[in-house]
Amino acid sequence: MRETEKIWLALEIGNSRLHWALFKGEILNFTWDIDYLPESVIFELARCQTLDDLLLAIFPVHQRTEAQKQQQEIIAKASVLSPPAIFLASVVPSQTALWQTYPNIRIITLDRIPLMGVYPTLGIDRALALWGAGKTWGFPMLVIDAGTALTFTAADDNQCLVGGAILPGLGLQFATLGQKTGQLPFIKTGNSASLPPRFALNTSEAIQSGVIYTFIAGIKDFIEAWWCLFPEGKIAIKGGDRILLINYLQALYPEIAVRLIVEPNLIFWGIQKIVIS
Repeated sequence: MRETEKIWLALEIGNSRLHWALFKGEILNFTWDIDYLPESVIFELARCQTLDDLLLAIFPVHQRTEAQKQQQEIIAKASVLSPPAIFLASVVPSQTALWQTYPNIRIITLDRIPLMGVYPTLGIDRALALWGAGKTWGFPMLVIDAGTALTFTAADDNQCLVGGAILPGLGLQFATLGQKTGQLPFIKTGNSASLPPRFALNTSEAIQSGVIYTFIAGIKDFIEAWWCLFPEGKIAIKGGDRILLINYLQALYPEIAVRLIVEPNLIFWGIQKIVIS
């Protein structure tokens, strides 16, 4: 059986967590997130003889959602004589080194992504998300990642990197004000699910107003600049704050929001395109 006809795993190692996806061939079945695993656990994974054994080690049954439990029929049929393949993309070198003890690891590096014009320090997560979005919905493509950092990464219709930008994400901006000033309170991102008054009459709302409205204005400016370069260019959004971002844009700039593709699994789609190519 060819590799892409089997069940296989994708692993994205982020700055604080492990992000997993289970594929059957080209089909993404489900995803989940866990904390980093101890080195001893990673070492033991090499002894797993079935996919079910592996998943039990990295994804305890009591943590599985109902949707994921429905995949048990697929998993039960996935017995293998050797550890299943894990295709790994990582932004944390120390974690990458730990996972190299797993015998069937396939590390995806920047040179495996067919984007043209990339620079050596481009993050593998940004490159994979852009590749996944562009190959799924078409180029030109701009990917906005609304996570810990807010990033913009774009490629033209020749699949050549246009460039991008990086700035602090929404939560990091709130945290910086709370931690680096003597009298300003710490505002959690979850406390700002709706738009605050633009001209606030208390400190908490003043912080929310300043951060949120300038945050959205900056995103709008990048989007408009993108469409000036590529009027038919597409835009995909991922990241933990993507829903907040879309809600804000729908409230303030609905004509922009309606044109955006919201997809949290862009990196996994990028890995999938590499695996099946």
